[in-house]
Amino acid sequence: MKVTVVGAGAVGASCAEYIAIKDFASEVVLLDIKEGFAEGKAMDLMQTASLNGFDTKITGVTNDYSKTAGSHIAVITSGIPRKPGMSREELIGINAGIVKSVSESIVKESPDVVLIVVSNPMDTMTYLAHKATGLPKNKIIGMGGALDSARFKYRLAEALEAPISDVDGMVIGGHSDTGMVPLTRLATRNSVPVSEFLSEDRLNQVMEDTKVGGATLTKLLGTSAWYAPGAAVSGLVQAIACDQKKMFPCSALLDGEYGLSDLCIGVPVILGANGIEKIVEIDLTDAEKEHMHKSAEGVKATNKLL
Repeated sequence: MKVTVVGAGAVGASCAEYIAIKDFASEVVLLDIKEGFAEGKAMDLMQTASLNGFDTKITGVTNDYSKTAGSHIAVITSGIPRKPGMSREELIGINAGIVKSVSESIVKESPDVVLIVVSNPMDTMTYLAHKATGLPKNKIIGMGGALDSARFKYRLAEALEAPISDVDGMVIGGHSDTGMVPLTRLATRNSVPVSEFLSEDRLNQVMEDTKVGGATLTKLLGTSAWYAPGAAVSGLVQAIACDQKKMFPCSALLDGEYGLSDLCIGVPVILGANGIEKIVEIDLTDAEKEHMHKSAEGVKATNKLL
């Protein structure tokens, strides 16, 4: 099982590290346009192999897509990260050209690849990858919902003062500060609705903190986060590589599901060897539907900028 990660910055290197540590892939190819950068990151990571107990081979290459040939899965992290005060949408001018070029180059070498898009604005970049490559819609996945849901569970556990392993919850909708739809109604602590433990006001605070999860970190760090995005990607890659049939909220191209078409937005999907094996349609309340459709309008507005 060969996995390519394009972009050897903080997010890309974190993806490669978590994928390697889980030891399900035979090789991870880390590619970057900066001379020697991916090679250095790969060498540094390989020198942790004996310490972390993994046998995955990590190879670094400078802008040579022939070395990615035969990849089963490829992750696109390329592009500029957010700076404090920037919205994800502001990145579109630069990142669209990068993502288009990268996705086309990957598919040229690995026509059966499953693409996972991380670059922001993530829903629009996922849509762009569909338009640029013509891959079947099950083969292109946007990572955002998996990350947003992890941040949601972190905030829920914080509010509950509970171990995070007790908590389950999901975020659907667009991967943006205004587009996320955290499903507090369906969130649970060991199968018990969290509304049994938390007031409506506290749940609303959890929801708002989740929506600005990325912006909060960008303000603190001075750039985008990388540990949680890397871990989210590794979870998606493992589900596909190991045909786990796991459910994750991911950005998928919709064709009538949730009453939406011709856009990519976060919805629950089953991930397996073929990428998106199924889009799961859950019953939403009227308020949740309204939030979802407002989120879709925001995504479509960003798509128009392409």
